[in-house]
Amino acid sequence: MKEKKKLPLATQIFIGLVLGILAGLLLQSHADIADAYIKPVGTIFLNLLKFIVVPIVLFSIMSGIISMSDIRKVGSIGIKTIVYYMCTTAVAIVIGLAGGNLFKRFFPILETSDLSYEASEATPFMDTIVGIFPSNFIAPLSEATMLQVIVMAILIGFAVILVGKEAEPAVKGINSFNSIFMKCMEMILKLSPVGVFCLICPVVAANGAAILGSLAMVLLTAYVCYFAHMLIVYSIAVKTMGGMSPLEFLKGQLPAMIFAFSSSSSVGTLPINMKGCEKMGADREVTSFVLPLGATINMDGTAIYQGVCAIFIAACYGITLTPSQMLTIVLTATLASIGTAGVPGAGMVMLAMVLASVGLPLDGIALVAGVDRIFDMGRTVVNITGDASCAIIVSNLERKKVKKADA
Repeated sequence: MKEKKKLPLATQIFIGLVLGILAGLLLQSHADIADAYIKPVGTIFLNLLKFIVVPIVLFSIMSGIISMSDIRKVGSIGIKTIVYYMCTTAVAIVIGLAGGNLFKRFFPILETSDLSYEASEATPFMDTIVGIFPSNFIAPLSEATMLQVIVMAILIGFAVILVGKEAEPAVKGINSFNSIFMKCMEMILKLSPVGVFCLICPVVAANGAAILGSLAMVLLTAYVCYFAHMLIVYSIAVKTMGGMSPLEFLKGQLPAMIFAFSSSSSVGTLPINMKGCEKMGADREVTSFVLPLGATINMDGTAIYQGVCAIFIAACYGITLTPSQMLTIVLTATLASIGTAGVPGAGMVMLAMVLASVGLPLDGIALVAGVDRIFDMGRTVVNITGDASCAIIVSNLERKKVKKADA
């Protein structure tokens, strides 16, 4: 008797997304029901993902570094990754500003006299640098401070390589724990379709009408820029430096994109993204380093959002941004992306920093705050796709380097 063919995970997640949107539209007049009974199930699923992310990042980075057995190789991957992330973020903010200026005449002029927004204080740059380094072993793990977890994993990984033979039991232990948590992640990912349904349904129920409201043009502009960045920048990068067909890349990235859209969490999407990149041929030692780092510092979608919203808020206050102010926005958004946590709502903190850098009223954030979650869904898709493109590219460049050395 023939076994029933199982639907691929991407198809299951997509079905969950579509059903969630439909259920959300039906529950628009009863958004409180969706919030009270459906959202908690989505939160449970997101909590499970957050639980698995820290051990996955810690052990996969250590395992990846140990498997390279060469500190110089880790340095080579790290430099390529950071340069790529900084360059694509700068391009993303330029696309956001260009799109904002292009569609500016279609933006609604909204009332700004009674607006107020309390911005949380921006962290000074040197404090951000200091905050990357952990002061104790437990806190970064319990608080899921991803940059600190990455630094810990790199230091321990380097130490294991330098100790040599004496560290062989530790190598076995790290690889065993890595396999255990990867299996645990697979178990959690099987719940993805249900999780996606329960995450998207309350968002649509609460914001369905708002999407069609006065901010529709601003949302449309942001999404046009999101798609432009993915289809142009990532496609060209993956084709030229990654040696991969852009169509094949986007197809392989689909499960992670659908999940990112419904969860709005780069960190939460990390397990699915790692699995997808390895399926597309990226080296595990590269994905285990590049993707956790990207989930924390690579914010291309968020950078596009800054550009579009800065132009929109300036237009609402009757302000025209000068070329030098736009350049300031590019630099601020690129630097602010480092250290901004990959969780829902982080874009609002960055937007406050960007507006402050060019003297735009922070109260203007209140104009877009109501539909920030809708912006967030698209920008998270861009963020995690940028991470995946980097994993493919760095894997390909490292393979070429090895071939050249062996020739």
